[in-house]
Amino acid sequence: MAHRVAFVVAELGADVDPFVLHLYAALADKERALIAGRTRAALAAAKARGVKLGNPNIEHARERAIAVIKGEAERAAGNVLPIINEVRRARATSLRQIAEALNSRGISTPRGGVWMRQAFETS
Repeated sequence: MAHRVAFVVAELGADVDPFVLHLYAALADKERALIAGRTRAALAAAKARGVKLGNPNIEHARERAIAVIKGEAERAAGNVLPIINEVRRARATSLRQIAEALNSRGISTPRGGVWMRQAFETS
């Protein structure tokens, strides 16, 4: 509002008065504060009753998460490693050449990105 950026609130229409928008924003902020206060009070009351908050099996959950992450990493490496070995046998001798070959074949990284040469520092 301070920068005079025009925007439309679908429920209010295109020609809504900026004062009305300020009112809605103030009410939303007040409601957010009330919800936060009620949540804090409910958590404090539960804790006072002796309820154990959080995941009681956090260590088990962490171990399972790590196993899933490692499994996905091994699966992704298993899928791309034969291609990397083939590229290396064909012509690529540097990380940059391997990355270019993977990108030219349309093979994305496990997170959907492009391959690039990455230098890792060892300590």
